[in-house]
Order: sequence, then structure tokens, then C-alpha cells
Amino acid sequence: MIEVKELHKSFDGFEALRGLNIHVPRGAVYGLVGPNGAGKSTVIRHLAGIFRQDSGEVLIGGEPVYENPAVKAKLAYIPDDIFYFGAATIRDMKNLYRAMIPTFSEERFEKLREAFPLDEKRAMRRLSKGMQKQATFWIALSCCPEVILLDEPVDGLDPVMRRQVWSLLLQDVAERGTTVLVSSHNLRELEDVCDHVGIMDKGRMLLERPLAALQENTVKIQLALPDGVELPEGLDILHETRTGRLRQLILRGNGEELTARLSACNPFFLDALPLSLEEIFIYELGGEDHAIKNILL
Repeated sequence: MIEVKELHKSFDGFEALRGLNIHVPRGAVYGLVGPNGAGKSTVIRHLAGIFRQDSGEVLIGGEPVYENPAVKAKLAYIPDDIFYFGAATIRDMKNLYRAMIPTFSEERFEKLREAFPLDEKRAMRRLSKGMQKQATFWIALSCCPEVILLDEPVDGLDPVMRRQVWSLLLQDVAERGTTVLVSSHNLRELEDVCDHVGIMDKGRMLLERPLAALQENTVKIQLALPDGVELPEGLDILHETRTGRLRQLILRGNGEELTARLSACNPFFLDALPLSLEEIFIYELGGEDHAIKNILL
């Protein structure tokens, strides 16, 4: 559904995107993660048709996005900073999108009123950031888009409303086959909703996989080996720490196979633990180089 091929983009000599490739299947919830400055927002603005690439392709449904009104009419883009006209009310913004988007559903707007208890007559500028986000989701979901692009989408929402928004988005994915690409630093939240993940760094894609496959292929193992016994050769070790005899390894590979190989070393202790998306993110980016450092010691 979404394809980015060898995308390059520079700003005043700074290369923000360097041959980036992204593939998002139709009906997927794709989490785009990376450190600050990795280029996530720049990618999303290309997908929304705001930026024009220097080279490469940006496709939605097989068609280029930039200056393509037919494609843009099929997508909704919700950035961290919400745009609205200075004096516009929620109703004014709703009427604007209803006039522009052929798929806008007044019936759906009315149904969603219960989920977003806001006064349509209030000016957007008079709303808190969280209420502006609610109004934006209310209008965006009423447009019945095929693709939803989200950049830090639930920042500013209270926990109850965050859950409400994610529930509505996932309902659209399940019932309408909507494709969602979301960038967020809240990796714990993404882990609950995403089925595909792409990890970016310095304008490139480090890896891109279904979340289940990514978690199955990275494992944390704690073990203690007898004196003089070394680890088997050929292990793909992303990170290692030691506390006395106890060693903690972050390994790339199948957990069961790695446990079987390490069991052959007759360890005193051996335990395999699943990694969270946040842990995978840290270690794929370089382990201790991206870990928390206690600079006061």
C-alpha cells in the first residue's frame, strides 16, 4: 500500500534522508521509530505530499503522492502540531473537509460525536492541545481515509482518550482495511497496536519486519558458565554485560535454538527472556552507545 524507494532529501546541504526504503502492506499498523533527527517526520511529510523528494519514489497504492490530489484525497495526516484557520470553529473545519474530501461521512461524524464530547461551536484556538487533537481525530476519521499518517498522534491526550482513539483506529483497520503509519517515541504504546515496525537512524532504514518476527528473532539470555568454558562461536551478540559470574546477552536469532546451543555448555544457570520493542530499539541502534548513562558518578 505504501512504498518508499531509495528516497533522498536534503535541506541546505544537510542530507536528511539517504536512500530510504519503506514497505507498508495494506491494512497494516506500521510503527516508524527512531531517535530524534532520524528523519521520521520528514518521511511522513513526503507521504502526505508536503515535501517533494530530491530523488526516489514515494507511492501510495502504486501512485506518486506529490501534486496528486486523487491520492491525497484518500489519506489523512495528523501531525504533532495541529493546523487550523485562526478564527475557525470545529464545525468550520469539519465543513471545510466535507467540501474537499469526497468520502467524508456526515453520518459517521454524528456517530463519533459520543466518542469526542466537544462543542462544535468553539474556536479551535480556544481549545487545549488535547482537545484540538480530539477534534482533529474526529474530523479525520469522518473522512473515511484509506491511509492514516500519524506523527506523535496522541501526545496531549489523557489516558482514557488515548485508549479511545487507538480503539477507533484499530476498528477501522479491522473493518475497513485502513492502513496506518504512526511515528511515536512511546514504544510501549506502539508495541500494543503495531503489527509491523521500521527502525530508522540517520536517514536510513536499519530494519523493517513484522513485530512478531522481530521479537522472535531477538532474545535476552542470562547465564552463568563454569570456569574456563567459553561461549559457542558464531553467536550474533548485540550487547553483553557481566555482574560477577552472571552474564546477560542480547542475541539475534531464534530463542529456542540459542538456548539449545548454550545448554550444551552445561551452564550453572540459563534463562531466556523476551525483549520489549523499546529494548530491541536500543540494542539495534548500538547497545550501550544509546543506553542511559549516569553522568553524576
